Amino acid sequence: MDCSKILELFQSELVVVNVGPKSFANALIRQGYQAVQVDWTPVAGGDKEAQALIELLGM
Repeated sequence: MDCSKILELFQSELVVVNVGPKSFANALIRQGYQAVQVDWTPVAGGDKEAQALIELLGM
């Protein structure tokens, strides 16, 4: 099994894409890592019934 690509990945610079609390990304940045904060919320605020209706409407 050729693991060279995996080893190359672990030797490259870490860049984190954070979808969680902004404080997590900020903590990484303070430690010298790169982090990108994604502002995302679930469709319809996570309401399953509203999500099903939106899906039915094709939105």
